[in-house]
Amino acid sequence: MPTLDRIRDAARVLAPLAARTPMEHSRFLASVTGAAVHLKCENLQRTGSYKIRGASYRLSRLSAEERARGVVAASAGNHAQGVAFAARQLGIAATIFMPIGVALPKLEATRDYGANVELVGSVVDESLAAAKRYAEETGAVFIPPFDHPDVIAGQATVGLEILEDVPDVETVIVPIGGGGLISGVAAAVKQLAPHVRIIGVQAENAAAYPPSLAAGEVLTVRTTPTIADGIAVGTPGRLTFEIVRDLVDDVVTVSDDETASALLVLLERAKLVVEPAGAVGVAALLSGKITAPGRTVAVLSGGNIDPLMMERVISRGLVASDRYMTLRIGLPDRPGQLAVISALIADASANVVEVLHTRHGTGTQISEVQIDISVETRGRAHQAVLMQRLQEAGYEPRVIVT
Repeated sequence: MPTLDRIRDAARVLAPLAARTPMEHSRFLASVTGAAVHLKCENLQRTGSYKIRGASYRLSRLSAEERARGVVAASAGNHAQGVAFAARQLGIAATIFMPIGVALPKLEATRDYGANVELVGSVVDESLAAAKRYAEETGAVFIPPFDHPDVIAGQATVGLEILEDVPDVETVIVPIGGGGLISGVAAAVKQLAPHVRIIGVQAENAAAYPPSLAAGEVLTVRTTPTIADGIAVGTPGRLTFEIVRDLVDDVVTVSDDETASALLVLLERAKLVVEPAGAVGVAALLSGKITAPGRTVAVLSGGNIDPLMMERVISRGLVASDRYMTLRIGLPDRPGQLAVISALIADASANVVEVLHTRHGTGTQISEVQIDISVETRGRAHQAVLMQRLQEAGYEPRVIVT
């Protein structure tokens, strides 16, 4: 665990390299939880993520001989950008291995920061193996994404800033992937304010910490696809696991639907663009996974979200929040029926988003057509009213999976 002296040294080194990100109060989340909720906006950090902190501090501690050899890292996003930016600022050559098919904005950002990017493998693990081979062959210094004392110390500066901005905080909620951020935050906070609860949040499709903590040792779990790809890590770090085990009070998990709903809340209510991995702490609050939090700080760990992914996540969030639904309705095949349906929906104060009209739907009679009509609604009660209006008009609407 990094000492306070080491963490304060990291804060000094990072002052000209990383931004001190804002702390925003959320009235909406306070109304939901019954407690004051603050948001630590690392999504507004340089490179769009807290990762710049650990990467910059690790690179700053390299010797002149190590700097001359250059650095290498592997990542599909935030770590890549953090290392690339830090290397440029410190005048160090950087090579970053990224998987083929990485999101174009992340690829271009990493290149724009001056790194040499190599596209290898279809998943990050394959890129990671290639990066380690490159380090062995060339002598470049490998920069791990989370499991290194300097990286943890750099991330710990988030914890220092939290206590300075909200000295009476009672609970700090932190996303967990490999564990570098929560290890650093916990190290800083628990040394200065041991009474503060530290709660970690993982995506339920990639949650290695709960079983590892239960077993008392690092376990590897099989991950399945999740929108929170920034924290989709199947094996905790060795160093980070020990710190989490000793200092973190609890680790909870959230579903993709809960994360999508949280991302939508942050966008609408806080006017903050946050990537899914950065929104899991808010998801845990909204879904009631954390009880009696008291004055709370939720760390928004990053904001690097691909616009196409944002579109999908917003749609998922609308569905999860009962504000979007698609109905399948059989209609007589004669003129004017679509106008009748549209009028009924308008009278119920719902808004049509998309219509698919076909004569070839499964189970459709030869004298019928089938429509799939997507509508925006105000919530579950409003959806029930719409369904009732359509049924009273003689239709048999069926909600289909969206």
